[in-house]
Amino acid sequence: MQEVTNVQRLSKRVAGLKPSGIRKFFDIAATMKDVISLGIGEPDFTTPKPILEAGIRSLQSGETHYTSNWGKLELRQAISDNLMRLYNVRYDPTNEIIATVGVSEALYLTFTALLDPGDEVIIPTPCFVSYQAEVIMANGIPVEVVAREENNFMVDPADIRKAITPRTRVIFIGYPSNPTGAVATREVMLEIAKIAEEHDLLVVSDEIYDRLVYDFEHVCFPALDESIKHRTVLLGGFSKDYAMTGWRIGYACGPADIIQGLVRIHQYTIMSAPTTAQDAALEALKIGDPYVEEMVTEYDRRRRLLVSGLNRLGLRTFEPRGAFYAFPNIRASGMDDETFAEKLLLEEHVAVVPGNAFGPGGEGFVRACYATEYSKIEEALHRMEKFMGRHG
Repeated sequence: MQEVTNVQRLSKRVAGLKPSGIRKFFDIAATMKDVISLGIGEPDFTTPKPILEAGIRSLQSGETHYTSNWGKLELRQAISDNLMRLYNVRYDPTNEIIATVGVSEALYLTFTALLDPGDEVIIPTPCFVSYQAEVIMANGIPVEVVAREENNFMVDPADIRKAITPRTRVIFIGYPSNPTGAVATREVMLEIAKIAEEHDLLVVSDEIYDRLVYDFEHVCFPALDESIKHRTVLLGGFSKDYAMTGWRIGYACGPADIIQGLVRIHQYTIMSAPTTAQDAALEALKIGDPYVEEMVTEYDRRRRLLVSGLNRLGLRTFEPRGAFYAFPNIRASGMDDETFAEKLLLEEHVAVVPGNAFGPGGEGFVRACYATEYSKIEEALHRMEKFMGRHG
C-alpha cells in the first residue's frame, strides 16, 4: 500500500507555512544551562497583584461560565472609555468592540472576515512573524514592503503607494513595532491614511504596545480623524502593557459591520474569551496605570543600557522608541544574522533572534529583547563583548 505523507494530508495553504524563526533558537537554548535570553517577547514582570486578585475573585465567585460572544459589556465599556481617555477616539461598546483570546485571535478573525481568496494585504517588514501567516491562512496574499534602517524602520508611505494593485484590500500597520522598536510619526500615519482613502482601502492597526513608548508620542491610527476610523480595525490587548501574556485577552474595535463579521467567526471557533481573563482585564483598566508607568520606567532604563552597550560593541543600533526590543545591525561581525545568533548562543549562551525571521529587511540584524532583568542585560553585554572580540 502506498504511504501517504503528512504534506499530502494537509492543505497546500497550511503545508506551505514556514515554521516560526523565533522558536528554533529557543528549542536549542532549552537544552542548555546558563543561557541569558534576549529573545522571547514577553514581559518578565508578573501580572500586578490587584489584577491577579481580581482574577482569583472572579473564580471564587463562580464566574466560570460563558460570556456573550462579544465579551462582557462592562469590559467593552471600559475599553471604550480607556481609548477615549488616552486617544480621544470613541467606540460603541455594544457593537464596535469584541473581546478576543489575545491579539492573535483578533488578528485571525480580522483577516478571515475581511479577505476573499487572492486579496492582497500590504505589510511593512521587518514585522512580527504571525502577520504574513495569518494573511495566508485567510486565503490572502501578503505583499511585503521593507521599512529601512536609515528611516528608523518607519515605513515610507511612497513604498506603500507603489505596492498597491487592483487586488489590494488592506494596509496593515503595527506600531510600536516588533521587532524593531520603531514608532511611526503622526506625519507618516497621516500619509498612510491619505493613501487608504484615495484607494478605498481598509487599514488594520496592531497597537498591542501602545503604552510602551519612550519620550515619543504613540499615534492611535483610527484617532487621526472620523473618516479614517470608519475604514480601520484597531487591535489591542493586555499582554504587553499589563504583563498579562498568559491570560490571553485582547480586543478588536472597528465599524459595526466589520466587528459583526468578527463575531460570526468567533462564535463558531472560540465562543467567548476566557471569563476570568475578562474580569482581570477589567481590573487592569480600572487601576493599572501606575503599574504600567512603573514598568515603562524600568524598560526605559534597560533600553538605554542595551542600546548604548550594543553601539559600544560596534553593533550599530538605532534608538527604539517603543515596545521592548533593540534591533542591532550585526554586519560588523562579518556573519549573517542566522550564523551570528547561532554562534552567540553556542559560544556565549546568549539568545537573540535572527532578523530574517521577521521578513525582508530583517537580514543582517538580530532582535534583542530587554524585557529581562537589568543585571542579566549587563552580563549579556559582557558576554557579547567577548564574542565580538573574537569575531568583530
